[in-house]
Amino acid sequence: MFDNALREIKDAVLVPVADRAGARLSPTVVSVVGLGFGLLSAGAALVGAYAAALLLWGVNRFLDGLDGTIARRHDKQSAMGGYLDTLLDHVVYTAIPVALALSDGGRGALLACIWLLATFYVNGASWMMLSAILERHTTGEATLTTVKMPNGIIEGGETVAFYTAFLLFPAHIVPLFATMGALVVVTIIGRLIWAFRHL
Repeated sequence: MFDNALREIKDAVLVPVADRAGARLSPTVVSVVGLGFGLLSAGAALVGAYAAALLLWGVNRFLDGLDGTIARRHDKQSAMGGYLDTLLDHVVYTAIPVALALSDGGRGALLACIWLLATFYVNGASWMMLSAILERHTTGEATLTTVKMPNGIIEGGETVAFYTAFLLFPAHIVPLFATMGALVVVTIIGRLIWAFRHL
């Protein structure tokens, strides 16, 4: 929902780094290193080291933004890079809630995690299929991401905010998981309504 508005802030932070170091860095390597930090974040959350998990999550998010910025600034964009970036993001997006739910160990946390991941599953079909359809109808249109991304209430910026809250307030993951899942459902419904009107 706020991704376009946050783009200017994101670029102000990442473009100088990409310009200085990006010519020597492969966006794919940055993506894979980012995955490592994301999995370390999940591991830290699993053992209750939430401050470390939060720091590692921050590094993961920084690298996730940096890989695409390097690709754009140094003409290293590729379909494979965009595909890998999205795939690795989803590994981390799955690992952290699972780690938090297992760390909590309560039935409520596990059920809330199942709810959240179930909404992610349906949302994946929602935005990825719609992106593929929109790609067919907007060939040649410039985009800042590998594929055209349909708008929604829960996008990248909101996901970062929620995951940061998960790690800051692990004692409250049940309502946080439940709330994010509900907003993902609203996003799915909004895209479905859009599809009925425009496709």
